[in-house]
Order: sequence, then C-alpha cells, then structure tokens
Amino acid sequence: MTPVTLDAMAASVPDGALLALPPDNSLPSVALAKALVRRGARGLRLVGVPVSGFATDLLIGAGCVAEVETSAVSLGEAGFAPRFSAAVRAGTIRLRDATCPAMHTMLQAAEKGVPFLPLRGLIGSDILAHRPDWTVVQNPLSDMPDPIVLLPALSPDIGAIHAVMADRNGNLWVGRRRECATLAHASKRLLATVERVVETDFLEDERLAPGTISAAYVDAVAVAVLGAHPVALLDEYGPDESYVAAYARAARTDEGFRAWLEANVLTPERAAA
Repeated sequence: MTPVTLDAMAASVPDGALLALPPDNSLPSVALAKALVRRGARGLRLVGVPVSGFATDLLIGAGCVAEVETSAVSLGEAGFAPRFSAAVRAGTIRLRDATCPAMHTMLQAAEKGVPFLPLRGLIGSDILAHRPDWTVVQNPLSDMPDPIVLLPALSPDIGAIHAVMADRNGNLWVGRRRECATLAHASKRLLATVERVVETDFLEDERLAPGTISAAYVDAVAVAVLGAHPVALLDEYGPDESYVAAYARAARTDEGFRAWLEANVLTPERAAA
C-alpha cells in the first residue's frame, strides 16, 4: 500500500459527490475537509453518519456544500453549528432531515446489498411529511393493522474517515468505532487519512483484527498527523475545546468565518500542515 498525498486525495473527490462523514465522536477526517476547502470543492452532498459536526460546518461555510442529509449538525459543547444554521436560514443549502436510526438503517441496507430496510420508530413523526422517499406500508407478515416504514438503501459515492493507523497492506484500525465499518461497506469508495502507517498486518493480530477495516474496502490512504483535530481521536488525543469554541465565536458572522478560514485553513503554512 502506497499512501497518496492529502491534496491528491482531495482532488479525487469530484464536485457534486455524495460524501459521507462520521460525527465528531467517531473519526471524521477534518484534514480532508480542510483540503477540500483549499481545492475549492463545490456542490458536495454531505451525509452525516448519523449526525454532523465540525467538518460539515467548515465545508458549508466555505461554500463547498449544496445539500446535507443528517439527523443533526452540532458543535457539541460549543453549541449550534453557525455556518450550517446560517445556510439553512438563507436557503443556500438543501436540508434532508433524518433521524439517527434512519441514517444507520439506510446505510445498513446498502451494506447488506438490499434495496431497503424497515424501521418502526418514525411512525407518528412529522418527519415523514418531509421525506417522500420514505414509504409507509402494511407489515406483510401481520394479519393486524401494523404500519412500518421502508427506508431506501443509501450508498454514498465516498466515505471519509480519519483512522489511527493503517498497516503496510492498507488495512485501517478504527478501534471500537465499528460504525465506520458500516460506512466503509456501504460506500462506493472509502478515503482514509491516518496518523501513521505501520509495518505490520492488523488482520494477523488477534488484538487489532476486531477493530480493523479490511483494505478490500479502502480506496486510498493519506498520512495526516492530527488529521481529526480539533475533535478527539480515540486514545491518541482529546478534543481541542478552546479551538472549537474560538471557531464557533468567529463563525457567527460571514466576516468572522472568512477571517478564521484564512488564518486556519488557507494560509500556506496551514496548507502544508
């Protein structure tokens, strides 16, 4: 396995791609999000797995996003995601509202290779009025009235994660974050940034194999030290709460966001990081 550069990885994401990102507590590649901003990506359709956070807000603020499908966009303790909120109010992005179980169910359908899966918890919710692609049907296995919702399979063009490490064969270690494996299985391509590449084979190690995504599902790997920053990465490093709080304050306004973007993403020294 030969790692690619971060810029080459960003260049491989076409404008308009359906791009799935895990939430801030589950290995998002903030490094790739920043590289997509520097590339000037446009028209991305983001999928939150199952919610969205810092990377999504950054991409929206930079004008890279046309649509978001997720159950929430939040900066956690720092509050609402300011650029997402502003874009929804302005109508500059399309929002496809969902729930956490619904997002997981649609991805699991794609993972299993079936066209849909059923889910009960949506019955009685007004979210169904806003999702014409979610169909309420009678349970065919019941003789009593028993409505159930069918959710279509969701197969992102690209899934993007930041793993702790890759091995020499391109396998990824994601620890307990097994939802990243569902994302890998459901996506047409998986792009992974990692802290490091090690000269071993995770699948031959009984301790590491259960937390490993096979290289068979990995399209490309790029080394990006601190590539999840400012969110936490398992036991590698914790969240940078002051960084996120400073972003949240700056991003309340268009001008503040542009200044933050210039200082933290677009400057040459940051771009080379």
